[in-house]
Amino acid sequence: MKIPRRRFLQLVGTAAATPSLPQLAPALDYPTRPLRLIVGYTPGGAGDIVSRVIGQWLSERLGQPVIIDNKPGAGSNISVQVAFNAPQDGYTLLFVATVQAINASLYETLPFNFLRDFAPVASLGEIPLVMVVNPSIPARTVPAFIAYAKATPGKISMASFGTGSSSHLAGELFKVMTGTDMVHIPYRGSAPALADLIGGRVEVMFDTLLASLPHIRSGGLRALAVTGNSRSNLVPDIPTIGEAVSGYEAQGWQGIVVRKGTPPEIIERLNRDINAGLADAAVRARLIELASIPRPLLPAEFGTFMAAETEKWAKVVKASGAKPE
Repeated sequence: MKIPRRRFLQLVGTAAATPSLPQLAPALDYPTRPLRLIVGYTPGGAGDIVSRVIGQWLSERLGQPVIIDNKPGAGSNISVQVAFNAPQDGYTLLFVATVQAINASLYETLPFNFLRDFAPVASLGEIPLVMVVNPSIPARTVPAFIAYAKATPGKISMASFGTGSSSHLAGELFKVMTGTDMVHIPYRGSAPALADLIGGRVEVMFDTLLASLPHIRSGGLRALAVTGNSRSNLVPDIPTIGEAVSGYEAQGWQGIVVRKGTPPEIIERLNRDINAGLADAAVRARLIELASIPRPLLPAEFGTFMAAETEKWAKVVKASGAKPE
């Protein structure tokens, strides 16, 4: 039987389109059930609280519960592994931060490749860090501290809230760029490190501004500089390290990703709704209270940013010789 040319082309077009229909349907109906947001931190910490603020906003926008699933451990690699094993359907989200960019080179082998295996969804915000010292240290400025450190090589103890953390690598970047020699003392979290810093058992730390701010205000710690590329509204009189060390920047960040292969329509929907939350006055104010400065980006922009961060911290890891605990 001879089929007219026009009819033949219609049949070919229909056949080509048909296989994609079952894949598009879930994206068009999304979401039809609760979502899971995996967080690699224990409940109650700043990262966990930020994830809950965003999760609550998404629940209201999507009309489905967003369940926070805390999976701490192994430098947050456990949370990434759990998300990596999840279906590519947009129902499992992963909360990510600076540590994911660091871990890509800090660990010699991982069962996943963060940049290859995950698709960027949305940036949440920047997390200012601050360089704080025990008040017994005579230096009151970054240049004075550099001079003090060079005069006492290997004598200054630099605390961090964990090997491979943003706190640790911010300090290592400072050492590399200033030619100073300080001994790294890792702790399991910011709180015990701050306790020893206030007690004088260590001398300096690159900490989150949120954790250190009460001690800065009380005089228990002295802030020398913030680590971002601009001053913080929370401490506007404190300079950036970059004002004294040209090119220095070590900003923490947070965001959301999903498994690579998740339908783009779902990623676009999530990005649109998360960015709406970052623009909402109440959500924005709550994030700023947590010292997370909202930074909305499109998925492609966030992907470019994460790739640049991964490359940047790989150089610092190599130069410092940092190894996971």
